[in-house]
Amino acid sequence: MTNPNNPDLRSWIDIPADHDFPLQNLPFGIFETPERGPRVGVAIGDYVLDLYAVSQFGFFEDLDIPTQPKVFRRSSLNAFIRLGRPTWRAVRQRVSELLRHDNAALRDNEEAVRSCLVRQREVEMRRPVKPANYTDFYSSIEHATNVGIMFRDPANALLPNWRHIPIGYHGRASSIVVSGTDIRRPNGQRKAPDAAAPTFGPSQQLDFELEVAFIGGKSTELGQPVPLQYAEEHIFGLVLFNDWSARDIQSWEYVPLGPFLGKSFGSSMSPWVVTLDALEPFRTAGPGQEPEPLLYLRQTGEHNFAISLEVGLQPAAGPETTVCRSNFQYMYWSMAQQLTHQTSNGCNLQVGDLYASGTISGHTPDSFGSMLELAWKGTRPLPLADGQERKFLQDGDTVTMRGYCEKDGLRIGFGEVRGTVLPAHEL
Repeated sequence: MTNPNNPDLRSWIDIPADHDFPLQNLPFGIFETPERGPRVGVAIGDYVLDLYAVSQFGFFEDLDIPTQPKVFRRSSLNAFIRLGRPTWRAVRQRVSELLRHDNAALRDNEEAVRSCLVRQREVEMRRPVKPANYTDFYSSIEHATNVGIMFRDPANALLPNWRHIPIGYHGRASSIVVSGTDIRRPNGQRKAPDAAAPTFGPSQQLDFELEVAFIGGKSTELGQPVPLQYAEEHIFGLVLFNDWSARDIQSWEYVPLGPFLGKSFGSSMSPWVVTLDALEPFRTAGPGQEPEPLLYLRQTGEHNFAISLEVGLQPAAGPETTVCRSNFQYMYWSMAQQLTHQTSNGCNLQVGDLYASGTISGHTPDSFGSMLELAWKGTRPLPLADGQERKFLQDGDTVTMRGYCEKDGLRIGFGEVRGTVLPAHEL
C-alpha cells in the first residue's frame, strides 16, 4: 500500500506544482451545487471529488469500514468524522489510489468522471463542521507579550500564569461562518480612556486575528481527561481561522471575566479541513518552554507544524496589500497541550468542536497577526499599496488569510479564509 504522503505521487488530473491541493493533500469539506445538495467532497487541484458519487460507483465497497453512502450526503463533516480515524485514513487512502496517474479505475470511466468531479468554481462551499463548542486559546508568546506591553507593564508583559497553562476561553460557536461570508461591524459599549462614562455605537477599532484552528475528531465522557500522549488521536484536521475582534468593545468589557461581545459577532473559518495525516511531513519542534510545564503538560518530540501564513488587506476600491507573514510553528503551546489542558478538569469533548490557536505573531513587526499589533494600538498607521493607511479595519475592507506547508518540493495548502466588513446596523 503506497503512502499517500509520498512526494513522488502524481495524479491523472493536471495540477500545477505550486497548487494548494495536490494528490498528497486531499482535504475534506462540504460543497453544494443546485443539482447535488450538500455533500462531502475532497479537494484535488481545481476540482472537488464528490464522495457520495464515488460511493455510488462502488469504489468504497471493498473497504472494511462503515461507509454507508448517506454519510457523504450531509451538511457537515460531523457524521463522517464520528466514524473514527481508521475510516478517515481508509477513505483518504482509497481516494489517493483512485486519483493516481497509473490507476485507470476512475480515470477511464467517463461516466464516473463526469459524476464524481466538479470544478471548484462551480460549487458553493459550506461550513465544514457544525461545532457544538468553540474554544479560543491565547498561545503565541509574541502576541501575548505585545498585548502586555501595550496594555499593562512593559517590564512584566506576561501575566504570571501564562507560561504555566494554555490560556483560553469558551467562545460563541453559533457565529462561526465559512470563508466568503461578510462580517457586520458590531455595535457595543466603548469607553475612551479620558471619558467619564461609556457610549454605545459601532466599533471604531475592528480588527482581524490570524489563527489556525483544529477540529475535534473524537468525543469523550464527562469527567474523562485526555492524557497528553493520546491528545492528537482526538484531532481530525486543521483550518485557517479569522477571529474578528472589536478592540474597543473588548477592552471595556473584558475585566473581570474576559472576552464577550467584542468577539462573538463573527469568526471565519476556511472551508477545507487538512487532515493531521496530510501534515505529518511538516512536523517541527516548538519553542523551548521555560519553566518546564507541570508533568501532565510535559511533552517530547515534534508537536508543532510548519505552516506559512499570510494576511492580505484589500480596501473596497484598491489593490490587496500583504500586511503580515507569520508561521504556525511559533506557537508556544501545542495543540496536544491545549487539548489535554482543556480536558484536565474532566470537560467532555464532542466531535466537530473547534479549537482556535489565538493570534499567531512572530518575532518581527511584519509577522504580527493583528492590526492591534501591526499598527501598534493605532499609533503607527499601516501603509497600504494604494497610499491609504489603516489603524483598524474600515467598512468595505476585505481580509484574506492564506496558509501552506512546503518541504522537499512538496506543497500542501489550506486555500483561504476571506471576509468583507459591512457597515454596522443602526440601533
